[in-house]
Amino acid sequence: MKIAVVVQRYGADINGGAELHARYIAEHLARHVQVEVLTTCARDYITWANEYPAGESSGGGVTVRRFPVSHPRDPKAFGDWSARVFESRHSVNDELAWLDAEGPTSPALIRYIADHQADFAFVLFFSARYYHAYHGARAVPGKAILVPTAERDEVLGLGIFPPVFRGVRGFMYNSPEERALLQAAAGTDEVPGVIVGVGSEVPAATHPQRFRQKTGIDERTAIYIGRIDENKGCVELFDFWQRYAEIAPGGLTLVLIGNPILPIPQHPRIRHLGFVSDQEKYDALAAAEFLIMPSYFESLSMVALEAWALGKPVLANGRCDVLRGQAVRSNAGLYYENYAEFVEAVRVLDGSPGVASTLGRNGSQFFRANYAWPVVEKKYLDMFERLRAEDPSAVARRTMAPVPGWWARRQRTLAPAREVLAGLPSGPVLGRASRDVQPAAAERPRDRRDGPAPRREAAAHHSTPAVEARAPESRSSNDGRAGDRHSRDGRSRDARDARTRDARPRGDRPREGQNRDGRDGQRGRPGRDAREGRDRRGRDEARPPKPAPPADTPPTHGQADAPANERTRSARAGRHRRGRRNGPRGPRKDGAA
Repeated sequence: MKIAVVVQRYGADINGGAELHARYIAEHLARHVQVEVLTTCARDYITWANEYPAGESSGGGVTVRRFPVSHPRDPKAFGDWSARVFESRHSVNDELAWLDAEGPTSPALIRYIADHQADFAFVLFFSARYYHAYHGARAVPGKAILVPTAERDEVLGLGIFPPVFRGVRGFMYNSPEERALLQAAAGTDEVPGVIVGVGSEVPAATHPQRFRQKTGIDERTAIYIGRIDENKGCVELFDFWQRYAEIAPGGLTLVLIGNPILPIPQHPRIRHLGFVSDQEKYDALAAAEFLIMPSYFESLSMVALEAWALGKPVLANGRCDVLRGQAVRSNAGLYYENYAEFVEAVRVLDGSPGVASTLGRNGSQFFRANYAWPVVEKKYLDMFERLRAEDPSAVARRTMAPVPGWWARRQRTLAPAREVLAGLPSGPVLGRASRDVQPAAAERPRDRRDGPAPRREAAAHHSTPAVEARAPESRSSNDGRAGDRHSRDGRSRDARDARTRDARPRGDRPREGQNRDGRDGQRGRPGRDAREGRDRRGRDEARPPKPAPPADTPPTHGQADAPANERTRSARAGRHRRGRRNGPRGPRKDGAA
């Protein structure tokens, strides 16, 4: 069997994100099947400039074919198109122009996929939001398997993606939250899929003392690993950490590993090491008390898996559904939603060795059960066999809908993507809905003096790490998402709208797969309201099933409707609105890092 892996960038010097995810999967599948990687000549994810030579090469046991990018990204044009499709009513042509502006645009790559589809049993497309995945899946729908690496961002509110998602052969999801989000956005319930994630190349031995000797950092540390960027929550992390350092003069030092996209504060308790080798990264992680994951947007977080593989607890941003869900399922981390919760969690993990070591052991067990390479490889191979044995009539029912015709593509009938996203369910997916992921055994700290133990999550029937010692009042939930059909957080729409500016009335025409008949229940995320004892209701309802040339001239910001972009804090204890930012999100590396 021969498999193609298609990804926007590829190379041993690209460390992190969906690109590293794709490389790990390609190299491990190559032990079982023949693998060919199809990618672009780009190395930089902001410009997409052609840096690698075009043509064939090899490495890691796989053949790599690179194709040139037709044009680099124009940041202004991309920003203008993003403003149009995310913030105002627009057309299919507008979305196709946005896709081309996002890049990396490589028609030669798509032609090769179409011309050589007979060579491959299946084609794995990584990162569903990009040009290669959209046009490539349309070129070979009968062989396309998506590894979407999708996050909760405005891209999922675009209208061009649901027909593609419903027309592929299968999905390899990163998390239960990603699966639930795509099923709600596109009605992909009938498309075969499995939650698999990715393994990690954790070394057999780590040397914390070697890290301390090399860096001169002898004090106790917490660590952040990844791109140092606003989209990764680093601005908030720096604010919280400096405030923590003021009230805890003998506390932890924050170690940063990764390339900076924004300025790093000059502070004696913040140490930036830049880009380091994999062995140095693992030594630093082994030397730390815990890992901090402050990101608002993740589809998995490979670095959290690496921390758990090494037996380290994770402190996660609770406003990221995936991170919060992983912390709950693993019983191996704490999460926070504001500064008060952040600082208390840091104090627990630093000052309560019993709690930290128990969470770390749970994380190690969770990693071995779900993300050890034999587990991951078997899920991919089983999916290939499942699809090869699939009933042809079932495949025929999922025929990919064509792109609308010339006139329909130009009609501005699509609602702003930001409005569409606001209408999708949110929150961690627990209980039966998180099938395919084995929860960790709920080992709990025995010495209550070590600090507050992880609280019990009634819906999940296993422990939820949390800072608060109080438990929520009982609530029923069949699929693990709390809240009623009409509210994302269990309160009235008016109350929700008062605290989040983007929960605006949706477009006057319903989008594909969005509550056409009311069956798509909007289950709210169990936020702090649940922890304060407010009753929530959950329902286990079935979700309904829910290339044209781009426009010649990009719009200007003046042509798009201007939403209220002032960043606000809610009245509830000053909590930031989750995941919203001024204007369109800037270029970012999509994926699981």
